[in-house]
Amino acid sequence: MAFKVNFLICGTQKGGTTALADYLRLHPQIHIPARKELHFFDNENICWQNPPYWHYHRSYQNAEHHQLWGDATPIYMYWKPAVERIWRYNSSMRLIATLRNPISRAYSHWAMEFSRGKELLSFDEALKKEEHRCRSALPQQHRRFSYLDRGFYSEQLRRLWQFFGRDAVLILRQEELLKNPSYCLNATCIHLGIKEMPSFTPFLSRVGPRKIPMSHWAKAFLRNYYQAEISQLEIMLNWDCKAWLEED
Repeated sequence: MAFKVNFLICGTQKGGTTALADYLRLHPQIHIPARKELHFFDNENICWQNPPYWHYHRSYQNAEHHQLWGDATPIYMYWKPAVERIWRYNSSMRLIATLRNPISRAYSHWAMEFSRGKELLSFDEALKKEEHRCRSALPQQHRRFSYLDRGFYSEQLRRLWQFFGRDAVLILRQEELLKNPSYCLNATCIHLGIKEMPSFTPFLSRVGPRKIPMSHWAKAFLRNYYQAEISQLEIMLNWDCKAWLEED
């Protein structure tokens, strides 16, 4: 293959991946298809013994020869078989993961599904019934109702590092992308080995208002549920994430 996808925005869902992809489309050395999520490496209908990369590459037919090809599909980090498939396709892939407080991420995920009419349960009931509901997708993961499960980033990051090493994976914080996009974008450009971002106007925050407030029960449950995971991430990434447990 003369050309391959060079980098992936691989996670996390509801973690700022849309904003990051939109910013990077402004860079003259980058081509990300207009359809943001291509869902190639998480497609279980593909024969992975002989994958149709030609079909994947059709999304890049309008790219210029000097441009890097990027794919922004946030489920790749979460979907267990995807990482090995990516590695077999391009072992030199550069990966970008934006991490969000798993508590607010879970709520935002539920709110998206609820607003689409795909989720009929309240947030509290969805959390209580997630384990049971997700069994219906076994032996695969559940794409829709995995509100809690997707927030265990440490396992997902270890899987990325296992195949690509730490240097190939850039990890950004969603709140930093909102507050200081220039820093995140220039870090991304360094990671991809291209010129820094041209001047741009920061986007307005895309975090929508909570139409249904999170209950006191859900807040307490999620803080307890993710406390050990957040502590583990602090050690793994040398981050201070205490604010994640203190957000309203």
